[in-house]
Amino acid sequence: MFENYDNILNTLEKHSHLRYIKYFDDKDQKYIYIQEKKLLNLSSNNYLGFADNKKIAEEFLEYAGNKFSFGSASSRLLTGNLPVYNELEDLLSEMFNKEKTLLFNSGYHANVGINSCIAGKGDVIFSDKLNHASIIDGMRLSNAKFFRYPHNNTEALEKLLIRERKNFNNAIIVSESVFSMDGDIADLSKLVELKEKYNCILILDEAHAFGVFGKKGLGVTETLGLTEKVDLIIGTFGKAIGSTGAFATGRKTLINYLINKSRSFIFSTALAPVNIAFSKWIIENKLPQTFEKRMYMLALGRKAGSQSHIIPLIIGKNKETIHTCELLYNNGYFTLPIRPPTVPEGTSRIRFSLTTDINEEELFNAILLAEQKK
Repeated sequence: MFENYDNILNTLEKHSHLRYIKYFDDKDQKYIYIQEKKLLNLSSNNYLGFADNKKIAEEFLEYAGNKFSFGSASSRLLTGNLPVYNELEDLLSEMFNKEKTLLFNSGYHANVGINSCIAGKGDVIFSDKLNHASIIDGMRLSNAKFFRYPHNNTEALEKLLIRERKNFNNAIIVSESVFSMDGDIADLSKLVELKEKYNCILILDEAHAFGVFGKKGLGVTETLGLTEKVDLIIGTFGKAIGSTGAFATGRKTLINYLINKSRSFIFSTALAPVNIAFSKWIIENKLPQTFEKRMYMLALGRKAGSQSHIIPLIIGKNKETIHTCELLYNNGYFTLPIRPPTVPEGTSRIRFSLTTDINEEELFNAILLAEQKK
């Protein structure tokens, strides 16, 4: 009965595709501990070092005391709502100068829930080819037609819009701002121009930019002064903020629509109040203190040839990528092989993710070692 599954797993292992859960002894800001071995963690989304930070945890618990419970036991639409949820939503609406905000349990919940319902039968979605799997999954669950335009190719997008826009009612353009596997940045100014020219709704996933880009840490939209031009901005607390959960902020009409139609919101038990309180506390008290560190991190990424704090080193084949990670591991660096289907076939890579605690020497020593193996 289970032979087919075994065969699939054996095939994955044969082609160096097999994934498994790794066990860590501990994590402490930029370091990770495996079997008592201390490694520089270059595969983390803990960009500002807030997660796994014992000092910050102690500060928060001193502030929070026993005010916030460790479970909500219900969805927001039933009894899983308390003032702290609304306070965080209001804070984000004020920061982004948007009409309304809605919290989700994760970035995946947000993207699946939004993209599965925002467009229906007779509507169309135009999505960047390299958008995250959660966006793709959401589109597949929708009743809308969708087109995936070549990565960051706004000329190709406009040709699609010219050809297809007139055939549909509502049209959505969806993109990441900082792309998670390549570290490059969408041409947001052009996306805004196209959404206005062809009467579209623009949705931007700022998951890897929220907390990092912009004077206040709001993302690429803040950096470019285009926050008000994007109809729906998605952000996550599970990366730079060091917490868990996500949000969508934008027009009141769109947020109210999501409250009524987004299944991942409607049918999910709400995050624990203590998690919501921690995200709010970080954004209010810790994020404003990070500007200089964030600018150093982004400058370091640019020096390494990236547009952001994510630096891809494309190796190509799965086995060679795994061997390079093993070499780095043996020299004190923790990295992970990024393989298909996360990235296209033949483009397996190591993704160096910077955090504000990593310095230039540490980064370039790791890159040099990896390139020698390559």
